Order: sequence, then structure tokens, then C-alpha cells
Amino acid sequence: MQQKNSFSNYSDITDDIIEMTEFSKGRNYIDPSLYARYDVKRGLRDVNGKGVLTGLTDISEIQSFEREGDLLIPTDGLLFYRGMNVDDIISNLIAEQRYGFEEITYLLLLGELPTQEELDDFRALLAKYRSLPTNFVRDVIMKGPTNDIMNSLARSVLTLFAYDKNATDLSLPNVMRQCLQLIANFPLISVYSYQAYNHYIKGKSLVIHTPQPELSTAENILYMLRPDNKYTEFEAHVLDVALILHAEHGGGNNSTFTTHIITSSGSDTYSTIAAALASLKGHKHGGANIKVIQMFDDLKENVENWKDEAAVRQYLSDILDKKAFDKTGLIYGMGHAIYTLSDPRATILKSYVKRLAEEKGMYDEFQLYSMVERLAPEIIGEKRRIYKGVSANVDFYSGLVYHILGLPLELFTPIFAIARIAGWSAHRMEELINEGKIIRPAYVSIAKRREYIPIDERQSALK
Repeated sequence: MQQKNSFSNYSDITDDIIEMTEFSKGRNYIDPSLYARYDVKRGLRDVNGKGVLTGLTDISEIQSFEREGDLLIPTDGLLFYRGMNVDDIISNLIAEQRYGFEEITYLLLLGELPTQEELDDFRALLAKYRSLPTNFVRDVIMKGPTNDIMNSLARSVLTLFAYDKNATDLSLPNVMRQCLQLIANFPLISVYSYQAYNHYIKGKSLVIHTPQPELSTAENILYMLRPDNKYTEFEAHVLDVALILHAEHGGGNNSTFTTHIITSSGSDTYSTIAAALASLKGHKHGGANIKVIQMFDDLKENVENWKDEAAVRQYLSDILDKKAFDKTGLIYGMGHAIYTLSDPRATILKSYVKRLAEEKGMYDEFQLYSMVERLAPEIIGEKRRIYKGVSANVDFYSGLVYHILGLPLELFTPIFAIARIAGWSAHRMEELINEGKIIRPAYVSIAKRREYIPIDERQSALK
């Protein structure tokens, strides 16, 4: 194979690469009918979209159906942390005017709500751990900045392995210590990675604020991110609610299942969490809220009057026909693998984003989101054959919350990670405590048997 393009840049794609890719596409294509023939549960789901049962968990539960005899009746979605309805948890925290992410982290990790003394001690422990190793910010975070903060976060997590003298110790107290340190440091790493990108790539002033021990996680995120350290109590409470809603979502979501998979192999905490981060950054998982914002930005460019329902309907129809936005045929933020009638996280967030939008003078934007939330299920139902209802998911409104709060787009998914590290940690502990087998689903090979061909008898397959 002759070189057709000179290699001049690390990121170059040469003609050879294109040729190899095209050949690979043809060679690796699998006839879709074979999945049905072999009864393969693609995506570990059955034909009705129900997940294949692969494990048990006591950490959280998602409910979207009620059973009546042999029938499953769709209901409004419910989310439970350790058996407690998340809606009730948040309602009580708001009534008591308290920040709750740390309390929920305690609940997920230990299985019970803390007393006031236990909560004070836990918050103090997280505040103690909310500090990176000496020169870590300079030597790791500031080196090689990128607009992909999730990659910066994963790189930093893997590098922390080198600073931990007990990095590979899988004893439960050591893993608990590692998890608590990562929970405490995710906000620092995320915000500092963004500041490095903002300074070295975008040419803005470098702002590094030290977290304050008396502040909650939500308050510290806003305090460290904003140059003037200023935020309102309501802003911090809304962000705190978002963190609670993103903290955990059952053992079967992609990143949490990844946590179980890597933990089951006997790998260390840093590698396990880095793998979970790699999963979360995907646009089909945690990165979806970014796609929602980008989709709405495109809508605003193409629909002059945001209140013109016919124009908005046509735009959504064009998306489904792969004529608009990114031509994937997806209306981002709509639909969920489990929820049918409603996603409780989206319902809860919507109640707060309305007031936030009013306070920030962005109520017209909120109304546009509400219109799309109403129209999209109708249009999807008309154009697509679907087996269940479609409703707005948490990504639909979380992106709007972060946008109204003035958070940069680059931090949307990292904030998801700042919350979900609590759930990942709980599931890692659960997997270790129950000492399950290494997770190994089966694949059926459809390759035909072939004889080895000596190299001087081969003809190029690329020609």
C-alpha cells in the first residue's frame, strides 16, 4: 500500500485512511436480520425496549409502569433513592431551605439519611478532601488544555492514581476514601479545567478561586466559576436541585453499568471512574443536554417568530425528516429508555426553571421550550412507529437551567459528572461488597471459517 498523502499533522486523515475505513465498513457490516435470527438483545434490551435483567441494586429505583395482572400500565415516572421518592426529598429540602447534594451523597453511599451531627461531620470531611495535590493544578490541569472538559476530567482522574500510595488497594475503607476524595474534587477539576481552556485557548483572564469550606457543592461551583464570586441563593438552590436529580439513576444506565463492569474486573477506582466518565460524555448519554442547547440555537436561527407554532412544528418535522439541525433525525431531549409518560427529573426541573427564567428575563425562551415539549411528542407519534410514549427527559431542561445560570456550554456534561460521581461511588461499593463475577455478556460469532493464506499468495483486498 503506497502513501498517497504526506503525513503533515497529527490529526491528518489521508487517502489511505479513507480507503481502509471504507473497506472496514463493508467487511464489518452485519445483516440486521441476523440479530432477530439469533435473538440478540441489542443494547441489552428486548423488542419492547425493556432492559435485560443483569443485576440487583439497593441504591435507586426507576418506576414508569404499574402492574395490573399480566399487564404493565404506563404511569408518570418516579425516581427513588434508597426507597425514598426524590420528589419528596427535594420538596422537604426546599421547605427547610437547605442545600441537599451532600446529604443525598451520604444517603446513596451509606443507605440512610444522616443525623444533623453526621451530616455536619460528612460535610466537614468533604471540605477537608476538597483540595488537590501540591502543584496538581499547574502541572496537570494547566497542561494541554482543551475545550472537552470531560476529557480533561478523565485525564486528571487517571493522573491522581500516581499521587495515591494505595491506588490499587481494593479494601472497602480505602475505596470509600478514594470515592469521597473524587466526589470532593470533581468540582475543582472541572472548573479549573474550564478556566485553563478559557485562558490558554480563548485568551481570557485566568481566574482560579479556592473553594470555601463552609459552602455547599452547588455554591462552590458558582463561587469558583464566576470571576466576582457572586451568586444568588436561589441560583445555588436550583443548581443544588439539578445535582441531586443527576446524582443517581439506577444500575442500568450506561455509565453506571460501566462502573459495575470495570469494578467487576478488579480494576482500581481511578480507572473505573475514568471509564464511567468516558461513557457519560457521549451525546446519547450525559452529553445530550449540550445537543439540546445547540438544537434550540439552530431553531432560533431558522424560526424568526418563536411564538409561531406552525413554524416551530415545521422545524421539528424537518428534524425528524433529517432536513434540519444535525440531520440525525433526532429531537434531542425527547424520549427515554425507561420513562414513558414523564421523566420526574424533567418535571421537577421545569418547576424551578420557570421562576429562574422569569428572574433572568428569559421567559420567552422558557415558553419556546414548553412549546417544543408539547409539540414534539405529537409530531414523533405522527411520523414514527413507537412502542411507548415520548416525553421530555432530564436533558431537555437541565441544559436550559445551566444556560440561564450563565454556565458555559463546556461545563454542562462535567456538572452531570460532578453529580453522578456520587451514584457511581455507591455502585462501585455495592459491586465490591457483593463480590460478583466478572461481567461478561455473550456475543455470537457469524464469521465463516477460512484457511490462512501465505503472504506471497495474497492479493490486496483494498483494490
